[in-house]
Amino acid sequence: MKEHATSLFFLGKGGVGKSTSAALFAVYLSRQGKKVLLTSLDPAHNQSDIFGTGLSETPKQITGNLLIKEVDINIWVEKYLSDVQNQIKRTYSYLTAFNLESYFGIIKYSPGIEEYALLSAYKKITEEYAESDFIIFDMPPTALTLKFFCLPKLSLTWLNKLQELRNEIIKKREIITKIKFGNREIERDKILNKLESQINSYRTVEEDFRNRSKTKINLVLNPDKLSFSESKLISEKLKECGLEISEVILNKYKPGFSTKKIKQNFASAGLKLLPLSEEELLGTQALTNYIENVFPR
Repeated sequence: MKEHATSLFFLGKGGVGKSTSAALFAVYLSRQGKKVLLTSLDPAHNQSDIFGTGLSETPKQITGNLLIKEVDINIWVEKYLSDVQNQIKRTYSYLTAFNLESYFGIIKYSPGIEEYALLSAYKKITEEYAESDFIIFDMPPTALTLKFFCLPKLSLTWLNKLQELRNEIIKKREIITKIKFGNREIERDKILNKLESQINSYRTVEEDFRNRSKTKINLVLNPDKLSFSESKLISEKLKECGLEISEVILNKYKPGFSTKKIKQNFASAGLKLLPLSEEELLGTQALTNYIENVFPR
């Protein structure tokens, strides 16, 4: 039985054609008999235009093996905020007595909400569609994408420190309790439970991101200096989070263009060339025609 789907992420500088590249790979893999879910995490949601059909949170079947969905970031932000609010209420039940619930609205102004929401969407999608062969993610603009990928590592650093602090608080509380009540056992700490649960959750995601059999990060670029420079920066930032580019996709490639510099700077990644198309790649048929001419059979 298949354990998990392979996640293929498509990212790159705005305008390089990452959405089109993601769509091409989705159609190609589905034509190979693979079960594919193409998911747009990009607020621009170009997949609707590329496939010429309305898309939403509910996956739409394009072909027998291809489903496409668009993630509505606002829905996931609201869901994340609701979950946080419920967790705080359960953990800190005394808040009601101090009428602090009225201040929950400030949470939505906290930095990092969008990447936490996207990560929640990612986890839910990979759980629900684990039986797929591939889940392809058309990623948002570079800044948000990098925050998304680095979030598990940063969160683990923060949560581990909070766990240490909470354990120190519990030790001091136990000393006081033992003085007052002897050797009575202390009820398991709710906050520590939650911290451990979150640590396990983020550790799993971080391990999945690092596992190259589960996750492949595809960097799309064009044959121009500006695109190349930003692609190098993206790669460097990902390395800081312990992640590697799996494949570089050179979109709008023209015969005669030297790929030597790309191979030198992305030595550990594969290289896929997508020649400049003579026709607009809009609609399933146009994508299929391109694939038949470019992709190996």
